[in-house]
Amino acid sequence: MPNPMRMRANVEGDTVVVRVLMTHPEETGLLKDKATGQLIPAHFIQSVICKLNDKEVLNADWGTAISKNPFLEFRVKGGKTGDTVSVTWLDNKGESQTGTTTVG
Repeated sequence: MPNPMRMRANVEGDTVVVRVLMTHPEETGLLKDKATGQLIPAHFIQSVICKLNDKEVLNADWGTAISKNPFLEFRVKGGKTGDTVSVTWLDNKGESQTGTTTVG
């Protein structure tokens, strides 16, 4: 995928709020190409793993019901300013992408 993830992580009280915008086509495999009439092959994110300072805090299994360029927001207790957050996705074609940001 050519475009990186857009990420932001901020402290709100005793919680780190992480917001991630992922660039991905999210094709279900059920739609047809208007020009050719052929089915567009499935291409979707299957798993998302989120870490705070290399400790896994979220592991999600996704499927074809996720929209194009998905947005994910989650909250983690115990983080602080300066910590590192990473998000990695893996899709059904074996492609993956990892984004990192520092908690501000």
